[in-house]
Amino acid sequence: MAIETPRLLLVDSYDSFTFNLASLCKQAMPNCIIYIIKNDAFTISELLPFLPFFSAIVVGPGPGSPEKDEDIGVIKDLWNLTEHLLIPIFGVCLGLQSLGVAHGAELRRLDVLFHAVGMVEAVRYHSLHVVLAKGGDVQELAWADDGAENGRVVMAVGHTLKPFWANFWRLARRWARKTGRQTMPWNTAVETAIGRPWLSPPLPSPPLSTPSESRPAVTTQVLEMPSMDAATVSELFGVSDEESPFVMLDSAAQPGRFSIVGSLMQTSLQITYFALIFRKTLGRRDVWTWLADFMAGKRVREGHPDVLFWGGLIGVLSYELGIESLDVTLSNENHHRQHPDLNLIFVERSVVIDSLTGRVFVQSLISDDPWISDTVSILTKASSPSIKAVAPVVRLPDRCRYIARINQAKERIFAGDSYELCLTARTSISLPKVFPTDGSTSWRRYQTLRSKNPAPYSAYIRLHPTTLLSSSPERFLSTSRPPHPVFHLRPIKGTVRKAPGITRTVAEAALIGSPKEVAENLMIVDLIRHDLHAVVGEDVQVKQFCGVEEYETVWQLVSVIEGRLEPSTHAASDPDSQLGWEMLRKSLPPGSMTGAPKKRSVEILQTLEEHERGIYSGVCGYWCVGGGSDWSVTIRSCFKFEDRSNTIPCPTETWDLGAGGAITALSDAEAEWDEMIVKLKSTLPAFGVSCT
Repeated sequence: MAIETPRLLLVDSYDSFTFNLASLCKQAMPNCIIYIIKNDAFTISELLPFLPFFSAIVVGPGPGSPEKDEDIGVIKDLWNLTEHLLIPIFGVCLGLQSLGVAHGAELRRLDVLFHAVGMVEAVRYHSLHVVLAKGGDVQELAWADDGAENGRVVMAVGHTLKPFWANFWRLARRWARKTGRQTMPWNTAVETAIGRPWLSPPLPSPPLSTPSESRPAVTTQVLEMPSMDAATVSELFGVSDEESPFVMLDSAAQPGRFSIVGSLMQTSLQITYFALIFRKTLGRRDVWTWLADFMAGKRVREGHPDVLFWGGLIGVLSYELGIESLDVTLSNENHHRQHPDLNLIFVERSVVIDSLTGRVFVQSLISDDPWISDTVSILTKASSPSIKAVAPVVRLPDRCRYIARINQAKERIFAGDSYELCLTARTSISLPKVFPTDGSTSWRRYQTLRSKNPAPYSAYIRLHPTTLLSSSPERFLSTSRPPHPVFHLRPIKGTVRKAPGITRTVAEAALIGSPKEVAENLMIVDLIRHDLHAVVGEDVQVKQFCGVEEYETVWQLVSVIEGRLEPSTHAASDPDSQLGWEMLRKSLPPGSMTGAPKKRSVEILQTLEEHERGIYSGVCGYWCVGGGSDWSVTIRSCFKFEDRSNTIPCPTETWDLGAGGAITALSDAEAEWDEMIVKLKSTLPAFGVSCT
């Protein structure tokens, strides 16, 4: 029997490789249609009536143990189907282990992988493996030889009687021809229950209230001012007034190029959202849909083609906002939240500085705005400000407690619950408030940070009650303008602090030559590929894998991943598509700050970390009225909360700093503590202090 258009049912166990696996299936079977369900979405009795509509099942990987029902859900029942319901099944990782356990295999933990070995040509994430029962129905097809460390490790199996194999699709088609199994015709009732296939075209969106030809254009005046910088422009726009909101995204170092300074008005719209408070009141129209609709109504016809930002939303999104999207219960849900989880302001007037060409773009979304000519006049007379700083005392996290948490994280990894956990801790700095005239305002602190640790994705954002000073080296997600937008991510995993004798050659040996550092980076690259595949389809490419890049104070291990919308499956030509917001929603929190698989890792981190992260390890950046966006990971940063409802001014202010690192099976607890301190040293210069 020929299967012209095979339908695959992919069972997802909440892993961060699922959509990568779906993409591989599409490469092997270009004409297949893939439907994806969670392993706990159906009981076996609910799923059985739908199996005849599928050509085969792929059981994907996932965290946890095949011996725990809560980890594998309906998967355990698939290996015991009666003969008339048999269907070819391909199990990957957790799926393979589940098949083995269901047929008498013994489940064991693996020791640390790749210890003291030379070059390898494959990577294994799994912490568990199975030892097959002798003479059983499941036979070994492939294995890895770990020598004295683990011995012979099963890597592929096949059932002697049932269609559960590793050499999957060729054997599945042969088995279907032999048994005469036919796939039932598809119908809408099945799709209602199972859901729409992966890569299906989006549902049509309602038309915009403003046709494209009626939208306004951005008014722009271009100046040639190679000596102008974002700090000078910010001074001119009143950044020193601590009572007023202010936003500035600062490309203070390569590879950054454009800096954006907003000129805010009293009427500038500020949007705040507290996830735990409002998520139950929005109903089906969640905050992401609201934002997409809001920005669709703000679209402009055109602006200067050389500028990435014409105007739009600028601000911060918290780590916990991403957790809400993962449907993970926060460990501190009942605690009072200080910082909004979403804090954005709509910028209608802005100055954009191009450090590459020396051009300055003065822009307004307001028609016939006299502010443009006034600003041009002011800029031509400007001079650079001076920098001052005040030094407080810094208090670090408890070293013994942090190391204990690292060891707890490693235990969860060895148990198979995660491949990698990004463990963080908070450093708080309390200091007396001072008068702005002595140069110790938050703006002056930012200038000090910028001079000591210039970074490509720096930012000064003051949107009460939050003030953020960022010198982030890591781009999270950028989206080019439609049509045909490109999603671009640059995760960082692996850090070496600069010091005498630490040349590029030394840094490359320490980073690229470290199995632990490369493993960290690889796992996050796979997680990001998964997130991109979920939205854009198959066109996801790793443009750079584990490249060593130089920054002001450190060497970093950086990868670059890009995804493009496929016109055949998405409305890529629609400039008002909501897919950009969907990409942002599905990518949060940043994978480089959670570990993999993301959902399970976040759940584990909720039990290991003592404080909510808030602004730290969220993102900051912009969404342009032209449809493009650029967000950085909020690291190498500090932020404070200011309670303006208190009628009695508080004599002190507290700044929070977050830092941490990715924990893997190869992590050394002492080295992880040292890495966290290295990262703190990038931010503490904002206060004129250092730590040892």
